[in-house]
Amino acid sequence: MDSPRRLEEIFAHFPGIGPRQARRFVYYLMNKPPAFIKEFVQLIEEVKKSTSECEMCHKFFTNTSGSSRDKSKTLICGICSDQNRDQTILMIVARDSDFESIEKSGAYKGLYFILGGSVPVLDKEPEKRIRLKSLLERISSDISKNSKSISAADGQSPRFQEIILSLNTTPDGEHTATIVRDAISNITAGKQIKITILGRGLSTGAELEYADSDTIRNALKNRA
Repeated sequence: MDSPRRLEEIFAHFPGIGPRQARRFVYYLMNKPPAFIKEFVQLIEEVKKSTSECEMCHKFFTNTSGSSRDKSKTLICGICSDQNRDQTILMIVARDSDFESIEKSGAYKGLYFILGGSVPVLDKEPEKRIRLKSLLERISSDISKNSKSISAADGQSPRFQEIILSLNTTPDGEHTATIVRDAISNITAGKQIKITILGRGLSTGAELEYADSDTIRNALKNRA
């Protein structure tokens, strides 16, 4: 397979990009001068080197503390390390782009967990599609720490009081929400942790990434 065709295949794997759009990208790059291509490649490499995946929420963020390859450092994003955020609420979203939309709305001040995708309706192995195991480990860890420090005065290990499922109202999104809700319910039974979903400010079939700020605010306000 020649290089242009291989590049076309790579672009076609981008979210929302079909074969025709991928082909246009390839021709666009082929018509650009060498200086543009050099800068383009350098930017991709720089983004990869300068970003890290948060060990708590799995959001990608710009890491100013050093290389993302430095395994001796705990990599925590600014959201998870911000003690001014509401530590008692955890919002679960599918992708980083959904996180960006929620933050832009300014309607939510709690913590996040990014699943990394959604589970197709007919998929039989959800663990391969989303970070379900990591999510359950985080919630279990929070419950465990709270149990040990329930009488402590410092209050630095609060138990999650609410977990919000902020997933797309598409068939795959709702299927994913059911899987996640059932899994969370199994480990939070008797813990008085409320599990909610966004209110129907989001219409059926809507994707969070494309929702405007007012719609997101209404969905948060009317969650149930």
